[in-house]
Amino acid sequence: MSNSSFPTEFLLLPFSDTRELQFLHFGLFLGIYLAALLGNGLIITAVACDHHLHTPMYFFLLNLSLIDLGTITTTVPKAMANSLWDIRTISYAGCATQLFMFAIFLTAEFSLLTIMAYDRYVAICKPLHYGTTMDSRTCVNMAAAAWGSGVLNAVLHTANTFSLPLCQGNALDQFFCEIPQILKLSCTDAYLQEIGLLVVSAVLASGCFVFLVLSYVQIFRSVLRMPSEQGRHKTFSTCLPHLAVVCLFLSTAIFTYLKPPSISLPSLDLLLAVLYSVVPPAVNPLIYSMKNKELKVAVRKQICGIFFNTHKDPFTHQ
Repeated sequence: MSNSSFPTEFLLLPFSDTRELQFLHFGLFLGIYLAALLGNGLIITAVACDHHLHTPMYFFLLNLSLIDLGTITTTVPKAMANSLWDIRTISYAGCATQLFMFAIFLTAEFSLLTIMAYDRYVAICKPLHYGTTMDSRTCVNMAAAAWGSGVLNAVLHTANTFSLPLCQGNALDQFFCEIPQILKLSCTDAYLQEIGLLVVSAVLASGCFVFLVLSYVQIFRSVLRMPSEQGRHKTFSTCLPHLAVVCLFLSTAIFTYLKPPSISLPSLDLLLAVLYSVVPPAVNPLIYSMKNKELKVAVRKQICGIFFNTHKDPFTHQ
């Protein structure tokens, strides 16, 4: 096999060839990235520092924020640098690393969203068993399983994808290294093994999705039977944001990885990638905190502590 089958670098898709629009893209992505850093950073700090939030729901939310930070950091800074310096290249090792890290966070997020649905199901449908079912050890094991599944899936897909000979050049129709785009560069029939892995992943993802849907069916049935309108409102306020995040993330990600090649257009692929890799990490903190009073109070305390209590003696409890 010739060395040309394994290029030393890849060419990423630029958002525009016009310098002014490249600066506009840089500024837009910079704003989104800073918003994601601020929002997820505040949630992580609030959950870690406020003992009132040391519950399974907020523990999983902390992990989701970590995953979101990893997801957007894997793709957006490189895209911003390319726009700022008017370049398109990414090294072979850099591309493999980007794909590996993105696969970890993508799989871990899907797994964690499923776990969060189960957590809400137990809390609402079996409240008397919640304390024993979702104890601290179980929650840690669930979170570890989500991260572990991400690492395992990433190792399989990255090793398999980058073992394929690439005979169709080195230009990717995407602003970051993505499995479907690299498969387009592979030789005829050489990508079938990776397609098989994607199908297996899709089957597992479908099983999680079915479990998630069934969980929410049971949740909504229980909520509608609640006698208190205030109780129904509080429950919906914690469940509907999670459902909105799941729908946005899953619909765009699944369509990207399973859509037929015949409807693969650069503009469509670009839009879908932004919707499932850039938008969720930026809007998740807003969605989860919008109607969550406990989280808003904790975040407000953290902000006030940063801006108004920095002069206090760190060894005092005032």
